[in-house]
This record gives sequence, C-alpha cells and structure tokens, in this order.
Amino acid sequence: MLYICTLNLWIMETIRLEFQPNIKAKIMELLSSFSSDELKIVSERPTFEDEKRMLQSRIDKINDGTAVYSTFEELNVLLEKTISKYED
Repeated sequence: MLYICTLNLWIMETIRLEFQPNIKAKIMELLSSFSSDELKIVSERPTFEDEKRMLQSRIDKINDGTAVYSTFEELNVLLEKTISKYED
C-alpha cells in the first residue's frame, strides 16, 4: 500500500494506491520526478485496515439502529471511576 500526498496551494491531498508488485519500479520512477515540496510518500500505519474495519462496524451499527449510546451522566461516571483508579 502506498499513500501519496501532493501539495496544492498549501493543502496536501492524499491518495491511496493499490498496485501489483511488478509495476512498483515504474511508479517509483514516475514519483521520483517530483520535488519533495510537491510530493511526499507516506507509509501506511500497520493498524490501518483494523481501524477501518472497526470504524465501518460502528457506522453500520449507527445506520441500522443497533448502536448503543451513553448519556453524558453515564460517561461522567465512567470518567470519574477511571480517574480515581489512577489517582493513587
């Protein structure tokens, strides 16, 4: 997996490329023609696919109405318990 960021009037845009290993050299040759100000290759985080699946699962639950929500008060109680656990 290869992510490419390009500079566009102070804004970096990112695209994700999936390619066959046999064309990697050609892609890298093309990309090397750009300056480091124009293009930056960003490595993918090793956990990207896991995070993507987890987020998609949460989106699916929201969309199908099965998501479980917490009230502010419930979250506050959980936060207080967590803080008190580490205070000592």
